[in-house]
Amino acid sequence: MHTKESLIQQFEEMGIDRKGTLLVHSSMKSIGKVEGGADTVLDALSEYMKDGLLVLPTHTWSYINADNPIFHVEHSPVCVGILPELFRKRPGVVRSWHPTHSVAALGSDAAAFTKDDHLFDTPCARGSAWGKLLDRRATILLVGVDLKRNTFIHGVEEWVDIQGRLTDGHEMLCTVLPDGTEIPVPSRRHCGLSWSQHFWKVDEVLESKSAMHRGQLGDAVVRVCDAEAVEKVITEMLRSNPDLFSDNEPLDHSLYIR
Repeated sequence: MHTKESLIQQFEEMGIDRKGTLLVHSSMKSIGKVEGGADTVLDALSEYMKDGLLVLPTHTWSYINADNPIFHVEHSPVCVGILPELFRKRPGVVRSWHPTHSVAALGSDAAAFTKDDHLFDTPCARGSAWGKLLDRRATILLVGVDLKRNTFIHGVEEWVDIQGRLTDGHEMLCTVLPDGTEIPVPSRRHCGLSWSQHFWKVDEVLESKSAMHRGQLGDAVVRVCDAEAVEKVITEMLRSNPDLFSDNEPLDHSLYIR
C-alpha cells in the first residue's frame, strides 16, 4: 500500500521543483491503494509543494452551459475527478471565477494566479491561469491520464488561433461569488469535434524533444510535462500544420523527430 511518504519520494524521483508551479490532472483510481485514500494524495502534494504553487483544474464545462448558466465558485462541483473536487474545499485553496474552466490553487500567490480568469471570454486565454502556467514555466503532471486530458494544449491551440476550435457566438453565463455577488461572463466554448481526443498524437514527439518524460506515482504512469517546452514544440507543429489535431490518424514522426 502506498503512503504519504512513498508518494513524496516519487515526486522527488520525478524531479519536480518544490518551489515552482505544479498543475496536476489526475485519475485517483490509477494510483492504486493509498493509506488514507485521496486525502493522503492531496496531503503529499500539498506538503511537497508547500514552498511553491499547487494547482488543480476544477472544471465545470460538462454541465455549465446556456441551459444551466450559473456557476457558484464555492459550491459548483468539479467534473474532472475526485482529487480536484476535494482539493477545492481545502483551507487556503483559492478557486478562479471562470464559469467552465476554473482552477484551484494553493500557495502564497494563489490569489494572484487565479485572479481575473472570468474577464476573458474563452476557456484558456493567454492572460488566464492557463497562460500563466507558461509564464511561470510550470510543470504539468498527468497522473494516470494521457495527453487527451492536458487542457494546456487547448490553450496553445487558442493562442496560435487555430480556426474552428471555438464558437463564434457567446453563451451568457454567470459566476456567483461566495458573498452572493453575480458576475455576467459571456463565454465562447470549445466546439465541433473532440479535438483533445487527438492530442495523443504528439506523445512521442514531446518525449523526443525532452518536453515530457515519464514517471510513476503509486501504481500510475505519470507524464511530466514542461509547460514552456510543450508550448514551443506544439506551437511550431501547429504553425506548420494547423490541421495537426483535426483527425485521429498517427503522425509521420519522421517529419518531427530528427
